Amino acid sequence: MDLIPSPDQIVSAAANVAHKMLYGGLADLRPMPRTLIDDGVLRELYHYRPAGTGARPHEDGDPVLLVTPLAAPALCYDLRRGCSMVEHLVQAGRPTYVVEYGEVSFANRALGMEHWVDEVVPCAIREVSRHAGDRPVHVVGWSLGGIFALLTAADQPDLPIASLATIGSPIDVTQVPLVAPIRPFLGLAGERAGLVTQAYRLMGGAPKPLVRRAFQLSSVNKLVTKPVAIAAKLDDRDFLAQVEAVDRFTANMIAYPGRTFGQLYHRLLKGNQLAGGVVGMDDREISLADLRVPLLAFGGASDGIAPVACVQPVADLVPNVPDFRFEVVPGGHLGMLTGRAARTTTWRILDEWIDRHSGRESRATTAIGTDRRRRYPSASSRGLSAARR
Repeated sequence: MDLIPSPDQIVSAAANVAHKMLYGGLADLRPMPRTLIDDGVLRELYHYRPAGTGARPHEDGDPVLLVTPLAAPALCYDLRRGCSMVEHLVQAGRPTYVVEYGEVSFANRALGMEHWVDEVVPCAIREVSRHAGDRPVHVVGWSLGGIFALLTAADQPDLPIASLATIGSPIDVTQVPLVAPIRPFLGLAGERAGLVTQAYRLMGGAPKPLVRRAFQLSSVNKLVTKPVAIAAKLDDRDFLAQVEAVDRFTANMIAYPGRTFGQLYHRLLKGNQLAGGVVGMDDREISLADLRVPLLAFGGASDGIAPVACVQPVADLVPNVPDFRFEVVPGGHLGMLTGRAARTTTWRILDEWIDRHSGRESRATTAIGTDRRRRYPSASSRGLSAARR
């Protein structure tokens, strides 16, 4: 609202407050309809039902599999109506699937990264391909989901993958402002260095309250200014609805299994193995140089968890991909995926990418990032990247 609100702004703000008090909120939080088609240990694979109410709902083309990161619910892809990547894909007629993990308990503490790289993600890819008529799969992973997808595709070249897209997937953790100040202490030897290991083993992983608080603190500036922002935008129904949806997402964070948390801590955070392009599993090493499928990587211009400088190094680690594209889009870690600006940036770029690698004509109204010779294909990416330097 303006410093001195106009009559229209006052009426809109009053209507929004009244609606929230009477109905409990402004956001349309109805989930997109879906059907469970496969499951296993910490693996639930869903097919989102095609759009349309007729006898033959609209759905065609190669399938899209959304890979959920650990700790985050699948709500990240289906945040709310009007701001849901799932809704966007389904309404475009794409066969859309998501793999999520359910509740993580103390009984799952022995599961390591191998469970996701060897079983969860590859099983989901194969089942999606089979369910969609043996078509190749476009795999999309946000945050750690993108890392699992990268490692899986590099390790198992026989999987039916048409293309891969990572959104805010951290590669070089030395470039993360929240991590950089404490990295010198992560390598301390002796009893102090073992405190983290002892803690996550005792708890069986990272519990939900800790995960939720860590996510909130990653955007501490927004957390502090949130009441002021809400007061200033009481007349903006879409903004208030987005805040409600993000709050629901954060409240539904999931725990990390103990052994997986330990591997992520020691190998990716402390050891920064991804920056070197080779990640150690218990029985082997996986090299990103073995990746041989088209790769699209997104960085968020205001991402505090995986800044552009943290994400972009993947470009130098995948020399054998037949097509690589890096895009900088507006938003923070969640916002770049499903924020209000994602409707015309991230989703449109992803549409073009999938169409190019599946033979479908682009549905986007504006060509974004079509020059493959550029490190940042679109002008908006180059501008946002320069702004972060």
